[in-house]
Amino acid sequence: MGSNLVRSLKGEARTRVVVFFLFPFSFFLFGCAYSFTGSSVPPHLKTIAIPLLDDQSGFGEAGVREEFTNTLIERFQSDNSLEIADKKDADSILEGVIISVRDEPTVVEAGETVSKRRVTITVQATYQDMKLRKKVWEKSLSNWGDYDPGSGPAQRKDAITTAIEKLSEDLLLETVASW
Repeated sequence: MGSNLVRSLKGEARTRVVVFFLFPFSFFLFGCAYSFTGSSVPPHLKTIAIPLLDDQSGFGEAGVREEFTNTLIERFQSDNSLEIADKKDADSILEGVIISVRDEPTVVEAGETVSKRRVTITVQATYQDMKLRKKVWEKSLSNWGDYDPGSGPAQRKDAITTAIEKLSEDLLLETVASW
């Protein structure tokens, strides 16, 4: 009976060693091939058109709509879930209108000195499946970037870029996960 117990423990110990080494390896091996981003895009959609966004915000900052459109296109290209195409050839279209850009104080210190400002951009976007001829979603999305007003205009530009980058990520996630 004692020898059966010894053989049993050796078998269990052997199993633990195998599980200890093989399980993490198999998780690593199979886990690397899986991606969450873009995993839910329907198979009939291969391409997306992203026309130049319209700017109805009245903000007056030159180049915001071009920067936003280019950042959005770059985000989709790096994600690789949908290939960028011309509007006439695309399986889907993502269109947007910048409806507001606000630059407001967020931190006011003693003596009413503003030490931090926030640029908030709001865009109204529509995503359409051109193959099935249906609107997938239409939403208003906002995001922001902060800056120190005493550090010059370059910091304000960086805050705008930050807001655009965050919104581009939001639009990408909304597009590939709305199915």
